[in-house]
Amino acid sequence: PPVQDLAPHVASLGMRFYTGDQFPETYLNQPFIAEHGSWDRSERLGYRVMNVFINEENQSEGYEVFADGWLLPNGNFWGRPVDILMLEDGSLLVSDDYAGAIYRIIYTGETTEE
Repeated sequence: PPVQDLAPHVASLGMRFYTGDQFPETYLNQPFIAEHGSWDRSERLGYRVMNVFINEENQSEGYEVFADGWLLPNGNFWGRPVDILMLEDGSLLVSDDYAGAIYRIIYTGETTEE
């Protein structure tokens, strides 16, 4: 069975385990998942990067949003995350095939909430 069930139709296209040292230690060896997003639902899901926290017994201890904002409150979207890569400095690259962009996520010790 899966360690973590994902939401329906989120289209989890890319996944990487974090092996860098830029983000807090809680992210070390934990998977980041690029959810491309649903396209055939009346209520859209996904359009975000998620993080699963897996313990030493390979059980999920949490599934939470790491980066979002591509899906707007009105159900429209301006981007669709596809895959994740980690650079040598520990920052993450997220590709977006809808916007034709690559985003770099760095850790500064601060968080932003909307």
